[in-house]
Amino acid sequence: MKRSTSFLRYLAPTIGTVLMAGLIGCSNDTTTETESNTSDSSEQSEQSEERYEIDIMTMHHQPEPPTPDSPVWQAIEDYTNTEMNIQFVPSASYEERFNITLASGSLPHIMLTEQKSPSFINAVKDGAFWDLTDYLDDYESLSQMNEIVKNNISIDGRIYGIYRSRPLGRNATIIRKDWLDNVGMEIPETIDEFYEALHAFTYDDPNQSGADDTYGMVVTEYEGPWDIMQTWFGVPNKWGEDSNGDLQPDFMTDEYREALKFFKKLYDEGLVNEDFAVMDPAQWSTPIVNGEAGVQVNVADEANRIQNKIWDANPDSEDVMEIFRSPEGPNGHFNLPTQGYAGMFAISTTSVKTEEELKKVLQFLDDLNSEEGQTLANNGIEGTHYNIVDGELDQVSLDDPNLMNDYEDLNQLQMFIPENRFLKGNQTRLNILSDEIIAANEEIVVGNPAAPYISTVYAQRGQQLDNIIKDARIQYIVGQIDENGLDEAVELWKRSGGDDYIAEINQLHDEAQAAQ
Repeated sequence: MKRSTSFLRYLAPTIGTVLMAGLIGCSNDTTTETESNTSDSSEQSEQSEERYEIDIMTMHHQPEPPTPDSPVWQAIEDYTNTEMNIQFVPSASYEERFNITLASGSLPHIMLTEQKSPSFINAVKDGAFWDLTDYLDDYESLSQMNEIVKNNISIDGRIYGIYRSRPLGRNATIIRKDWLDNVGMEIPETIDEFYEALHAFTYDDPNQSGADDTYGMVVTEYEGPWDIMQTWFGVPNKWGEDSNGDLQPDFMTDEYREALKFFKKLYDEGLVNEDFAVMDPAQWSTPIVNGEAGVQVNVADEANRIQNKIWDANPDSEDVMEIFRSPEGPNGHFNLPTQGYAGMFAISTTSVKTEEELKKVLQFLDDLNSEEGQTLANNGIEGTHYNIVDGELDQVSLDDPNLMNDYEDLNQLQMFIPENRFLKGNQTRLNILSDEIIAANEEIVVGNPAAPYISTVYAQRGQQLDNIIKDARIQYIVGQIDENGLDEAVELWKRSGGDDYIAEINQLHDEAQAAQ
C-alpha cells in the first residue's frame, strides 16, 4: 500500500505538467513546450523527493547501537523518504534521560515513553504532546490498533502515543507433559481438572522416583500467577461493574473470595511450594527443570526456555514441556491480558508545530509498521543480512556480529501494529504452540475499564493501597488471617483513601460515558 501511494504522489505532478504543456502548446512552438515541460517536471520531482528530517529518541539494549552509516538505517530512510536523527539511550538509564529531556523543553519530534508515568501524564496535560485520537483512522496500519491496548494507553480516553505492541494473550499455563502421561491424565480443561493434575503431581509420583519429592505448581514472590488465576474465576481485571453499573475494585467481588479459597486449598494441601512468598523469581523455573514441580502459570513463551534448560542439563532428555490456555472456570472462560504494549511513541508539539508536519510523522510511523519496514528493522537487507533458501529464512547476520550491528537496535523503532510482519526462521514446536495459544487467548482476555482514567488519589496513595490488598491475599492463602481478616483489610483500604479512589474513578467513568 505504501508504495502504491508513493507512486500516485510522484505521478500527480507529471500528469499536471503534461496537461499544462498541452495548453501552452497552443501558443508556443515545440522547443518552448519541451523546455517548459522539462523544467516543470524537474522542479516538481525535486520538491516531491525532498526528505523530511525527523528527530527520534528511543532506547538501545546492545553495547553499541547502529549509526547513520548503517546500510539498514539508510534503507529505512530511503523507504520512508526521511532523514533520521536517532538519539539512542541505554535502556538502563532511559527513564532518567526521558525525564531530563522532558524538563528541558527541547524535545525531539518522536519520543519513546516507557509507560504512563506521572511526568508523561503531566506533560500531556500541559500540551507537550499531540492528541492523535482523531488522526489514526487515516493510516493503513495505525488504524488497526487493538481496542484493549488503545484503552490501556489512553489518558482520559484520548490517545497521545503510538504503542509498541506486545501480545495481549501471552499469559498461559506451562506443564510437564511427561508427568501427565505418567499419572494417566490429559491437559486440564477446567479448574477442577487443573486441581486434580496438581494433586496428582504432588501425591502420585509423577517423576517415578519412588520418593515423596514433587509438588504441583511453583510460585514465587512475584504476584503475577495469583492475578492470572483469579481471573479464571471471573474476577475483573482490576476494576469491574457492580450490580448498579458502578465500577468497583476486583477484590470487592464474590468471585475474588472464591478464587482465594481455591488458592488457600492449594497451599493447605501442599500443591504449591510452601516458601512461595519469599522465593526469588530468578529461581522460578529451577524446580521444573530439576523435576521437583510440574506447573508454572506464566507467559506462554517461557515453556520453550524451560525446555532448553532441561536439554542443557540433560541433552538426552525428551521434549517434555507443554502449554495450554487458561482452564475454564465456573463463570466462563477468561484470561488476564498483559498490558499489550512496551512503551509508546509520543509526538512533540514543540518540534512538530503544524498539522501538516504531524501527518508526515504519522506517515513515517505507519510506514515502519508495514511488512517492508518491519523486515528492514528486524531482519536487515535481503542478500546481505538474510537470504530466503527454499522458502525458508536464512538469517546470515546471526553468525556475523558486524552484520548484526547494522540493525540490531533499529527494532527499537518498531511498533508491530497490527501484528508482527517481519520474517521468522524455523520455529520449535513450543514456539509455534505458544503463538497459537497467544492468538486464541485474545478471544477471552478481560480488559480493564478504568485503564484510561488518571486518578489523583492513586497517584498519591496507590502504593499503600495496593500493598494492603496484596499483603492480605498472601496472609489469607498461608492461613495467617481468615475471612474476617480479609474484611478488616478491605475496611483499612477504604479508610486509607480507597473510598475516595472509588468515588474519583466513578466520576471519571461517568464523565467519559457522558462524552461518548
